[in-house]
Amino acid sequence: MTNFAEANMSLQLLVVIVNYRTPALTIDCLRSLKDEVQAMSTVQVVVTDNDSGDDSINQIQRAIAQGGWGDWVTMMPLERNGGFAYGNNAAIRPYLQAGTLPPYVLLLNPDTVVRPNALRSLVNFMDQHPTVGIAGSRLEDPDTTPQCSAFRFHTLFSEIDSSIRLGFVSNMLKRWIVAPPVVDEACQTDWVAGASMIIRRDVFETVGLMDEAYFMYYEEMDFCLQANRAGWPCWYVPQSRIVHLVGQSSGVTNTKSPAKRRPQYWFDSRRRYFLKNYGWFYTALADTVWAVGFALWRVRRLIQQKPDSDPPQLLNDFIRNSIFFRGGVIGPAKIG
Repeated sequence: MTNFAEANMSLQLLVVIVNYRTPALTIDCLRSLKDEVQAMSTVQVVVTDNDSGDDSINQIQRAIAQGGWGDWVTMMPLERNGGFAYGNNAAIRPYLQAGTLPPYVLLLNPDTVVRPNALRSLVNFMDQHPTVGIAGSRLEDPDTTPQCSAFRFHTLFSEIDSSIRLGFVSNMLKRWIVAPPVVDEACQTDWVAGASMIIRRDVFETVGLMDEAYFMYYEEMDFCLQANRAGWPCWYVPQSRIVHLVGQSSGVTNTKSPAKRRPQYWFDSRRRYFLKNYGWFYTALADTVWAVGFALWRVRRLIQQKPDSDPPQLLNDFIRNSIFFRGGVIGPAKIG
């Protein structure tokens, strides 16, 4: 991989796909990229495999050979499952170290299907807006229904809104709601979903790679925050359209099936984000208002006989993983 990175000085865009036990999704994603890559000609795709331990590598390599994609797709097996940031960084690092990182890097989920001109729209936007550091696509369901793809940073106020779930509270705190209504025009935003996120090379040179202490979730928000603080704003570009099969790669955010219990790494990532960026006292406040607000919501849900769509044992798991029980731990998330 290092030799490949050293040999390719003319690339305009590096696309990174992190596979973990999703070979069929990854192959479908690659298939959707074929026409885009060939039309742009200066695109290279790297598929990293986070030590899937199944037949992923063989299946993907076989599809690459059968499809004749070998001139634009490289497979990169990794020695462990280090998470989303780890899998992306592994592909980007050799280029960065060799000084051959293309002007743009696109992080693309395996559970995506690229619509026509999705990549070109992102690259054109970045070319036309040289002060923008990061941009994200419009993510949508297969039937074109838009998904929330542009977000605000999590704050104390957003934690109140997301936990208590009262209309008048949401109206009062609408400036801080994490997922504002979907819009049809390009606009500046705090952060975009890592399912399709293009990053300018200068951002990596300024703030470094993504924080691998996050296993999954919050890492793209943290990265956009670091970029923002370094003077690189983030934009949402709905002209770039990507089908996103929500939660198919992780199983955590799949809205098409009953909610599963939140994994340990989700709580570890949330705690790390608040502690790293806002400190102990702010994190303690955020934990407190979320727990109190969510407890009130659960009581109101019972009284009003509303359907229960929350992950099992969420309040107990949240309290057990709060700063009051776990302290100021911001080290690497523990998996399993």
